[in-house]
Amino acid sequence: MNKLQVLFFLLLIGFLSTFHSQAQTKKKIEIEYAGKLTIDEENYPGAKILTRDDSQQVQIIHQGTNMWCDKAIHYSKENFIEAYGNVKLIQGDTINMTSKYIEYSGITELAFASGDVVLKDPNSTISSDTLHFDRSKQQAFYKSGGTVVKDSSGTITSKIGRYYMNLKKYQFVQDVVLVNKESTINSDYFDFYSDTGHAYLFGPSTITTEESKTYCEKGFYDTENKIGYAVKKAKINYDNRIIEGDSLYFDNNISFASATNNIKVTDTINNSIIKGHYAEVFKEKDSVFITKRALAITIQENDSIYMHADKIMVTGKPDNRIIKAYYNAKIFKSDLSGKADSIHSDQKTGITKLINIPRFSPGDKFSTKRKPIIWNFENQMTGDTIHLISNNETEKIDSLLVFNNAFIISKDTISQTGYNQIYGMRLVGLFNDENQLRQVDITKNAESIFYARNDKQELTGIDKAKSGSISMLFADGDIEEYTRYNQIDGNLYPESKYPENERLLKGFDWREEERPLSVDDLFKDDPLLELPIIKGLEDYIPQEDFVDEAMQKRIELADENAKLNNVQTSKASRNLPTNVKINTDSIPKPDKKTKLPNSKEVKKE
Repeated sequence: MNKLQVLFFLLLIGFLSTFHSQAQTKKKIEIEYAGKLTIDEENYPGAKILTRDDSQQVQIIHQGTNMWCDKAIHYSKENFIEAYGNVKLIQGDTINMTSKYIEYSGITELAFASGDVVLKDPNSTISSDTLHFDRSKQQAFYKSGGTVVKDSSGTITSKIGRYYMNLKKYQFVQDVVLVNKESTINSDYFDFYSDTGHAYLFGPSTITTEESKTYCEKGFYDTENKIGYAVKKAKINYDNRIIEGDSLYFDNNISFASATNNIKVTDTINNSIIKGHYAEVFKEKDSVFITKRALAITIQENDSIYMHADKIMVTGKPDNRIIKAYYNAKIFKSDLSGKADSIHSDQKTGITKLINIPRFSPGDKFSTKRKPIIWNFENQMTGDTIHLISNNETEKIDSLLVFNNAFIISKDTISQTGYNQIYGMRLVGLFNDENQLRQVDITKNAESIFYARNDKQELTGIDKAKSGSISMLFADGDIEEYTRYNQIDGNLYPESKYPENERLLKGFDWREEERPLSVDDLFKDDPLLELPIIKGLEDYIPQEDFVDEAMQKRIELADENAKLNNVQTSKASRNLPTNVKINTDSIPKPDKKTKLPNSKEVKKE
């Protein structure tokens, strides 16, 4: 043997001695009690076969852990044991595991249990056909289906499960279902803390209760207190209302939800939608409150109606919904638009009220601007209060009523400088099938100015008069004919002789620049909106490999120990779980920056 070979041999001996000394640091498995000892070298070489007697089971001890069974095969050289029949493993006052079979290595401290496995700790119970228990890391793992029971939170089933005992944390993967008295949760990625009952959902997930169904792709739910929040395509369905938003908070105790940013509330019975950036929904009270660019949409087959205000409240049972829009309220459809301090719409009766709230002094300019106003084709109508009456079956406007200080103005279509005007205390208007104003009746103290034209549309004069009431017929926005009742005075002036200072009735206020001509125009007076940043939840952290680098070193140590003891195949290497590849493609990635209309640029996280 040359010097190089001698050196290599000495290094190998030192290396093996190191492994041997490390193996010896792991305390040996001890047999505390056995009723009978048998040696069967042919079938179990190097092992002692231990069986129970009538008084008690075989008892095994290793580093504070006790195990009982009906039969055990002890491989002392490998510090390894197999336990059969009514097996029970107890670790202090924290872990109690029962099964039909357990094998355990005193070197790796890894136990493999099979056959009706039940592992209990003070917070929960795990049941599975097979279970891996790492005493060193205090972790349990199954990958062929399992059930976890926590009395107050319910029962959880999944295909893959991992329990971090020190953290009291479970990580469930694939076909995860939590069932308790109040709710059922379905998810593919589900983190659960057994001491608090807190659940974190990732990927497509639903929380179903008797009152609601919540969907999200990232969410939190407190199973003890029945509250939570959802982000990523979050949606709550309350029977006839669907709430969507970037972030949803919900309390299932009182069927309440609040939503933040990009909110949409759909009324599936009344075929209406409410949008905004902050909302509160009380299911039991049948109410929705929404603000921050609040918009209510009544969907109709031919022409939907849009209503916007600082705040919108929807109340009432499904067959009797009432929409209240207040502070700078506006309404728009293709053939009619309006403004008021507040707008109240009763979807059952079809009555929409435009109201001026008397919170300003009569001479306040802002109060004048808030006076209710309606535009219909060429006509502008104002008054202290305006009622629109719609037919819910035909989806058309039947009539309108203007109470107190009714004023209707239309620009003369030829001159474009004169205005047809009628003033009185009360106005009743009727619409034709095209939603055009066809007939208008003004009663009590009526005053009028008309630009009279002949069949050739030539101006014949300017008619100014006072009467008890006036009835008019319109055609295509122009006055077709009119009738005065109880006329007090009146004159038809040639245009050249009509006094310039009398061309406008008292209270004249042409407000065409305020008229919304599109849905976007409803928001043109709104202040710049800055939405809050949705911080949301931490991103999903996939399970680490159960057989990690630290465990692999323990297994190698057991393998070397077996070689030193002339054992051909190390038993510590068998029944190891293969690491599971978990596909997280269904879990959404963090959002990029999104620019919102009429808002500052924000980052939704």
